Amino acid sequence: MKVGCPCRGTDVLQQVPICTPPLPPGVFNGVKLVVEMPEETLFSHRGANVTLPCHYRYEPALVTPRPVRIKWWKLSENGAPEQDVLVAIGLRHRSFGDYRGRVHLRQDREREVSLEIRDLRPEDYGRYRCEVIDGLEDESGLVELELRGVVFPYQHPQGRYQLTFHEAKRACEEQDAVVASFEQLFRAWQEGLDWCNAGWLQDASVQYPITLARRPCGGLGLAPGVRSYGPRHRRLHRYDVFCFAAALKGRVYYLEHPEKLTLAEAREACLEDDAQIAKVGQLFAAWKFRGLDRCDAGWLADGSARYPVAHPRPNCGSLEPGVRSFGFPDPQRREYGVYCYRPR
Repeated sequence: MKVGCPCRGTDVLQQVPICTPPLPPGVFNGVKLVVEMPEETLFSHRGANVTLPCHYRYEPALVTPRPVRIKWWKLSENGAPEQDVLVAIGLRHRSFGDYRGRVHLRQDREREVSLEIRDLRPEDYGRYRCEVIDGLEDESGLVELELRGVVFPYQHPQGRYQLTFHEAKRACEEQDAVVASFEQLFRAWQEGLDWCNAGWLQDASVQYPITLARRPCGGLGLAPGVRSYGPRHRRLHRYDVFCFAAALKGRVYYLEHPEKLTLAEAREACLEDDAQIAKVGQLFAAWKFRGLDRCDAGWLADGSARYPVAHPRPNCGSLEPGVRSFGFPDPQRREYGVYCYRPR
């Protein structure tokens, strides 16, 4: 008897088992279940609604509809458990965790089981799996969702290489951002990001992007690229971090004020203007996507002083566009204005 071959009886003449070759994956009773999803990455922005397409069919086509169970989940990016998003059986749907109340199944067409996510958040980007379960058979497909945003390096106020992985994650969140993925850092490098200090990424690796090779940044002999220290211990090792801020729903602006402010006065001034002091991620997003351009340094929520330059010019920093930083000045100094953020 052939090992692994399911038997369906015995030949009475030869007295040997009759075996049926195993069916290919996804085939049952001569019918194949097929799940179709787009191969290209889907792009959207924070606060938007997006639909992740998923359709299924049978080969050959079935005349009579069959009950199926649908499961959507988000794949892990950094060793964390996979996240259940939505499960549906017939008209009954259940969503989970941070997705509760923000997702539902679109079934506008026959055998469509697309996932709609409302009010996208920075942490929603990643790979999603759509699984269709028909009895004992199941098939699935993957789709990747990417948010439009900007990657920026971030340091602790006390200087470089002060953050464990978990502290780095919290630091990005405090700046209205998330820890960047390698794909996001690589895309930022392709767009010109050049930074010599190594920083944590979402997978707990430590890397840094170099567009212009130089001696202090790995040496002159290495080609430009994203340099890697590899995975690091999440609690023992300390580095900077690369954060990812998604495009804004609100507005960042420099508050016109008759005099310079201390950090506490800056916070109060924004509140009096029906706004709040801007975070670093918000300033970077406004510079990247709204073209915010101002040559005046202003306080931000983390106690740093920065200013965004979309159109470089004399007496306004370097000749490259970017967000300039004065580090973390004494919060009692009255040498800066303030950047405020007003949600929409």
